[in-house]
Amino acid sequence: MLDIKITKTTHPKPLPDPNTLVFGKTFSDHMFLMDYDEGQGWHNPRIVPYGPLPFELSCMVFHYAQEIFEGMKAYRTAQGKVQLFRPVENARRLNSSCRRMCIPELQENDFVDAVNALVSVDKAWVPSQPGTSLYIRPFIIATDNGLGVHASKRYLFAIICSPVGTYYPEGINPVKIYVENEDVRAVRGGTGYTKCGGNYAASIRAGERAVQQGYSQVLWLDGVHRKYVEEVGAMNVFFKVGGKVITPELSGSVLPGITRKSCLELLRDWGIPVEERLVTAQELFDAAQGGTLEEAWGTGTAAVVSPIGCLAWGEKNAAISDGRIGRLTQRLYDTLTGIQWGTEPDPYGWVLPIE
Repeated sequence: MLDIKITKTTHPKPLPDPNTLVFGKTFSDHMFLMDYDEGQGWHNPRIVPYGPLPFELSCMVFHYAQEIFEGMKAYRTAQGKVQLFRPVENARRLNSSCRRMCIPELQENDFVDAVNALVSVDKAWVPSQPGTSLYIRPFIIATDNGLGVHASKRYLFAIICSPVGTYYPEGINPVKIYVENEDVRAVRGGTGYTKCGGNYAASIRAGERAVQQGYSQVLWLDGVHRKYVEEVGAMNVFFKVGGKVITPELSGSVLPGITRKSCLELLRDWGIPVEERLVTAQELFDAAQGGTLEEAWGTGTAAVVSPIGCLAWGEKNAAISDGRIGRLTQRLYDTLTGIQWGTEPDPYGWVLPIE
């Protein structure tokens, strides 16, 4: 177990109004920090008051983007207890990103201990209103100073927390998605399967274009053939076609989402046919025209499950489930959020209570 030094703030901030929370705009009183130096390894784990840190302008992360991050949440149950959802999966995915980005890995237990300790210190920041949670952002950045493209010899592992409400203003109502034909998010052999900032920076332009046209997100196509769907915005994506659920396979350019994995396990446990495979945009629009595209939804930590009510591709438009949330989408949302907030049983052992 990590020997974490805790220095609590002497000026705690007032807790925000849980009815007006905006995603990622308010941060809790404390943050977790741990350093890495070549030859010494990870050391000096500590929890300190939230605030700015000094970095030189030559810090490598600013120039060569050697950084990774995770996204997870803490939930407060009706009984007032606080719990995490599948934190070990976040630790494993973080280490997968570390390997791709030449960043030293963390022990899985150390990752979980760090998250547990910080949330325990800032437990009062976990809101209790329905639909609210404490968003947790662990990340690692390269901290060597100097120019030159090579792996850093020093890193900072940090965790910050933000109380949040519903991710989308639309809530659980279906969103409109636009198939992106010009830009691509990732290619096989690149960093698409990691959670690194560069992937998200590359997505901003298309996302801005989509919003300007009245859409919530874009549906990305593969970077080689430009015909296979991969992700929707910052989420994995699922389609129910003719009674069968289809989701893009993890081919190296798709993020292995933890909510995605949880949905797949639930669907298979419920006996619903599932395929992880290549799926073209044309196949989806043909299914919509033929009346077999029954439901579509995105999955991710922030939004959990986000139903898709409309797909647009050039001049083509496909209405899905009459613009309403589908029955299976609703069941997945209710089950996942029920387990997360403790209103449904957890037969899978996904929940970790905060001590």
